[in-house]
Amino acid sequence: MPIFIKRTKMKLPVVNNTNLENLMDKAEIVQQTAEQIMKDFGMFGVEITFSGDIDNAYQELHQQLIDQITGLVETNYDLLLSVLYQVDITNREIVQAEHDLPHYSHIEIIAHQVIARDLKKVLLRRYFKMKDQEGGIEKGIDRT
Repeated sequence: MPIFIKRTKMKLPVVNNTNLENLMDKAEIVQQTAEQIMKDFGMFGVEITFSGDIDNAYQELHQQLIDQITGLVETNYDLLLSVLYQVDITNREIVQAEHDLPHYSHIEIIAHQVIARDLKKVLLRRYFKMKDQEGGIEKGIDRT
């Protein structure tokens, strides 16, 4: 006998420079975003930590990134470029963020873009994992 499952379309949230803090309101998403940032920077020996304080996650991560990016600009610009390449931040995104957030300095923009890009990675990963699970249910395949 067929099982009927009510399907809801999961939409991928739009991440932009003005809604970033609002998207970081779920504990699991915040934790995964912090872990992605720590991983991306850790690959290059740059330490980022996260206290687990969900309510202040954006401010905490943003300030640490500002501090680390400032240090890299002053001491090892090539390493900063490597980290930004790993995170996958484009010049176009930085220019757009400068337009959207005119009250931010250039370093604050870069730190913001790191958070935004890693949040996008987390959301994409979650989206496709959910889509994969939906596909497994439709085909009668349990992928858990």
